[in-house]
This record gives sequence, structure tokens and C-alpha cells, in this order.
Amino acid sequence: MTKYTAFLLLLISFGTIAEAQVTGGRNTYDFLNLSYSARVTAMGGSLITVKDNDLSLAVQNPAALNSEMHHSATVQQSVYFAGITHGYAGYAYHFGKLPLTVHGGIQHISHGKFDRTNDYGDLNGEFNASEAAIGGGVSYQATEKLSFGTNQKIITSTFEGYNSLGWSSDWAGMYADTSKRLVLGLVLKNLGKQFTTYAKDGKRHKLPFDAQFGVSHKLKYLPLRFSVIGHHLHKWNVRYDDIALEEDGILGTATIVDKVTAGEVVDNVFRHLTFNLELLIGKKEVFRIRLGYDRLRQGEMAISGLRSLAGFSAGFGIKVYKFNIDYGFASYHLGGMVHHFGISTRFTEF
Repeated sequence: MTKYTAFLLLLISFGTIAEAQVTGGRNTYDFLNLSYSARVTAMGGSLITVKDNDLSLAVQNPAALNSEMHHSATVQQSVYFAGITHGYAGYAYHFGKLPLTVHGGIQHISHGKFDRTNDYGDLNGEFNASEAAIGGGVSYQATEKLSFGTNQKIITSTFEGYNSLGWSSDWAGMYADTSKRLVLGLVLKNLGKQFTTYAKDGKRHKLPFDAQFGVSHKLKYLPLRFSVIGHHLHKWNVRYDDIALEEDGILGTATIVDKVTAGEVVDNVFRHLTFNLELLIGKKEVFRIRLGYDRLRQGEMAISGLRSLAGFSAGFGIKVYKFNIDYGFASYHLGGMVHHFGISTRFTEF
């Protein structure tokens, strides 16, 4: 067994012992699973299989860090729903002849302002709610094709007078074969612990762990790259038990139908997958068009009987002088969509 195989087995073992749920509200620090890149937002919310000079990809897969990111800096900002905003700012450095690239940055989210009331509902001012993950990561280029990486983050969370402190860790591996234009990526996200809790009872909550594996391939005769990313691979059933599918039982009580159809099995499989493609235009790929589709998002956010673009996303990237400018939008619901903007540069080019 080579040391690389042993490392991959170690990553997988972390995933098998981690416990998490897809359903919202059962974990703490769920903001960690948001997309912190306009490019990633445009491509379905998951992109762990691309290795180029885009520093923002290191947030999702630290093994994507490489020498092309030396002295790169990026700022990403998303306009979310109901006054919520979140973003990322980071910087990368490559250690000369060493096969190591590091990055540092901050992921932050502002939940906006809320009314503060007393026990009788009387207004008593306002308060803010925000969270942040501060840290960095390192990538080790083990061979020409194989790299490993990790992100380590300290998390702070504040909701009015309630505070929490935690730690999150990502572990990743990437295989990139440029001759075959093939990339494989494996990421175990959000392993960690909540150190201090919001409640006085001291009950700690789990982080939103996610095991992801993906493959990306660039066509030989067309400037097109497509990827398939599997997520929540540690949990088989990610379907939501919709109360609309329940049947009335005796005395008006509701019972859920236990029979699972072949269609539901297939649907559950596809809810684990995100599909995306990127059209690379120009000799130096100065303009890029991006499309993405996430079946899980569509399945959870679509309204029965009504058509919508929930689950679909798109965007573009353009290089202007020394800057890479990215825009992405993602449709979540009939009620609206998310807009994401990003700008990156490399200081050594000036």
C-alpha cells in the first residue's frame, strides 16, 4: 500500500464515522455549506474538480491550491434572501521550490437586522446576527498528478446576546491528468466541533458534515468542460418526507406510505448529484459561460403543480486587464434567486 492510498483511506474513514443530516436546523454553522464563489454559484453550488488559478475554489477543495495562485487575491460577495449577505476574501502564497501552497481568508455572513422585543411583544430596538469562519489551508503536491489539502477554520457566531465558538476542518485529495483532461476530487467537509454553545445547558450541536466526490473532463476538440459532483455521499436517503404525500388513516390520522417505488430510488440517486459545464472562449480563455443544475435543490424547493427554475444556475467570467470578474446566479424558488459577484487578481502581474 502506497502512502497516497493510505491517505485516501484515512480520508474515507473520517467520513464513515461522521454523522450528519441533510435536513436544515439539525446542525450548527450551516453557513459553511453556502457557496463562497460566484463561479461555484453559477455551476450548481459545488465545484471540487477544477484546478486552475482561481483561488476561490480552495474554499471548497483545498487540494486545488497550486503554484498558479501565487500572490493571488480574491473578493467574493453574494446578495442572498431577506437582506442576508455573505462573502469571502482570501489570499494565496506558493513556497517557491517547495510543493506547498497556502491560503488564508475569511468567510462571513450577515443575517441582517432583527426587532428586539420584550415578553409582551413590545419593540425594544434592534439587534444584528452574524457568523464568520477565519482560517486558511495548505495543499501538498505529492506527485505531478496527485495533490492533498486541508482547510482549518475558527468559527465565531453571534445572535443578539448569544455567542458560540467552534472549529471546522476540511480534508481533500485531487487527481489531475492534464494529458487526458481528467480531474477527480474527493472532499470531506466540516469535520470539527462546537467549543462553546448558545444555550446555558451546554448542549453541543454537530457541524454540517458533507462527503463529496466528483469528476471533471474537458473535451478534446471543443472548449467545453463538464463535471459531475456527488454530495452527501455519507447518507443514502436525502429525500424529504413531504406531508402532501401522506394518506389519511383511521379517524383522520395521517400515515406515511412506506412503499418505495423505483422512481423514488432513482430520484434519490440524482439528488446526490450536481451537474455543471463551462464553455471556455478565447485562446487564453478570457471569457467563460457557465451552467449548473442541482437536483436536490430543485426537489426541495419546487412547488407541486407549478413550474420554476429551482435548481438551475448560470453565470459568466471575463478577464479584463489584470482582473478576473465573475458573476453567477442561482434559482432557489419562485420567490427569487441569488446573485453572486467576484473579482480576483494576481499581484505579481503588475
